[in-house]
Amino acid sequence: MANKNAEKDRKARVEEMRKAQQAAERRKNLLVVVASLAVVAVLVGVVFAVIRREQAANDITNIGVASAAAASCDPVVTDEAAGGSVHVGPGTDQASKTTVEYKTVPPSSGEHYAQPAFPASAFYTADDRPRLEALVHNLEHGYSIVWYSESLPKAQQDELKRISELVRDNDENVGAGKFVVTAWDPARGAFPAGKNLAISHWGAKQGYRQFCGSVSGSVIKDFVAKYPYTDSPEPNAQ
Repeated sequence: MANKNAEKDRKARVEEMRKAQQAAERRKNLLVVVASLAVVAVLVGVVFAVIRREQAANDITNIGVASAAAASCDPVVTDEAAGGSVHVGPGTDQASKTTVEYKTVPPSSGEHYAQPAFPASAFYTADDRPRLEALVHNLEHGYSIVWYSESLPKAQQDELKRISELVRDNDENVGAGKFVVTAWDPARGAFPAGKNLAISHWGAKQGYRQFCGSVSGSVIKDFVAKYPYTDSPEPNAQ
């Protein structure tokens, strides 16, 4: 009888130990699951943070100052459009006319060379900018052009270069890469006092210009969206 009771007690202790071990295993597994979920949550958070930072870095509204007021921008000026399909310079019947005296600074329309700057780079410096008469032909094809003064601080010139790259990558607004940033030639006229850059566009019926004191990606984005390449004398030309 004593042996039976001892055997019974031994089995009970073994069963108790087995249950305790199973409980410990469940707790261990639960901790592993919780730790794994925590790691996944951290990784997801890191991925989202990286995506948000990349999106912010690729949004031109985050480049430069945030508003037209902060950038000391004037309202958009509307110009009478003229010179459509009037070609001058080499290869035309006005071959000797290699310089056009434009009515506005910068031009938003006018006579131009027979060949536009093509393929046009997104960004030009004073060392490699095309002739103004060639770029006016780009305007006729629907380009929006940002002209910056060489007095614009280098850091802001770098901001414009970044904007030019980002806008070129976004065909929703400009189509076919029809956006250029270029250094302005002061020999062709002076910007208003306090203004270091201008944006111009040749619309189907009139020209548009806007002057700013400093760089605002938000202002440039709004201008390009308001005056798309489709609003031009020759939107289907390159």
